[in-house]
Amino acid sequence: MGIYEELQARGLIAQVTNEEEIREMVNAGKATFYIGFDCTADSLTAGHFMALTLMKRLQMAGNKPIALIGGGTTMIGDPSGRTDMRKVLTKEDIDYNASVFKRQMESFIEFGEGPGKAMMLNNADWLLSLNYVELLREVGHCFSVNNMLRAECYKQRMEKGLSFLEFNYMIMQSYDFYHMFQHYGCNMQFGGDDQWSNMLGGTELIRRKLGKDAHCMTITLLTDSQGKKMGKTAGNAVWLDPNKTSPFDFYQYWRNVDDADVFKCLRMLTFLPLEQLDEMSGWEGSQLNQAKEILAFELTKMVHGEDEAQKAQEGARALFGGGASTANMPTTELTEEDLADGQIGILDLLLKAGLIPSKGEGRRLVQQGGVSVNDEKVTDFGKSFAAADFGPEGLIIKKGKKVFHKVVLK
Repeated sequence: MGIYEELQARGLIAQVTNEEEIREMVNAGKATFYIGFDCTADSLTAGHFMALTLMKRLQMAGNKPIALIGGGTTMIGDPSGRTDMRKVLTKEDIDYNASVFKRQMESFIEFGEGPGKAMMLNNADWLLSLNYVELLREVGHCFSVNNMLRAECYKQRMEKGLSFLEFNYMIMQSYDFYHMFQHYGCNMQFGGDDQWSNMLGGTELIRRKLGKDAHCMTITLLTDSQGKKMGKTAGNAVWLDPNKTSPFDFYQYWRNVDDADVFKCLRMLTFLPLEQLDEMSGWEGSQLNQAKEILAFELTKMVHGEDEAQKAQEGARALFGGGASTANMPTTELTEEDLADGQIGILDLLLKAGLIPSKGEGRRLVQQGGVSVNDEKVTDFGKSFAAADFGPEGLIIKKGKKVFHKVVLK
């Protein structure tokens, strides 16, 4: 089985421009392909998993990945999948986010010199030096406004208003492909299924300007059984940065996926052999929990290493199996300075533990019965805890049914 057939078997391929040519190219290890990552946050998320694992799979098959950091396109903002305009970041913010992305990608992809080694580029290096009038003269005639307005990435924004700034995004992304085709031999672009229109813009620009063919393939978006994008929990992103989402919480996110989603995630995200996954596909009942443990362990190992994955698994088993061990539970340390008159209120406690975004959200959570401390439900959002309440083991906060957090007082 070639890598293209494996991608098909794992349910990863959504759309392709020319299936036979792409199949032949990637199976022979002759693709130099790119995936773009706009630097809109200071960490990659679990939502980037699909792209990162795809790059790794194709690299293992001998193809050459280009990880394109969107230092330039982030200044415009991609309207795809959005109902509102993205926050405009400063160049300093973008540069910092780009440096973080690079460190995180290096744990997935092998960068370096030579055949098959990945490259990392930043489109700020060519986009920021473009002269606007020259750009319009060079590529403007290659884009039909009528076609652009029919693109799915713009359609959903038309009702609420699409800014001219964002309207330029397709041109910028297309120019990226055009530039890398000429200067780096990049002959393929991969991306999420919501990027199809932007990606076709690049192939059309290359065809019209250079008279040559380039290819693109979209990968299936990772959605749950309700059609919502995975990689988020309670409205917040699941980050790859352990300081933003602890290895324990990362493990728990995947351990708690719906029964209907576990085998899809195993196929699309892990590197377990397809033969093993085929054998597991008939699992039911308690075996589904075992499958979820395997999924959570494999993904946590990929992101945080085997030691952290082992700790997260042991901590979760002890916690949910009724054991007393809290050693590997996410922990926040407070000092006496965090207390007011020797006490701390439940809302401040939840905020400092990073379990709520605001006190208003904390009040609603408490009133709805969603908070327990040391196995006692907290129903009064005015409740406070004194230094003596922490004891030597600290306070164990339970948010909802499956989120646990320890707070200790130093």
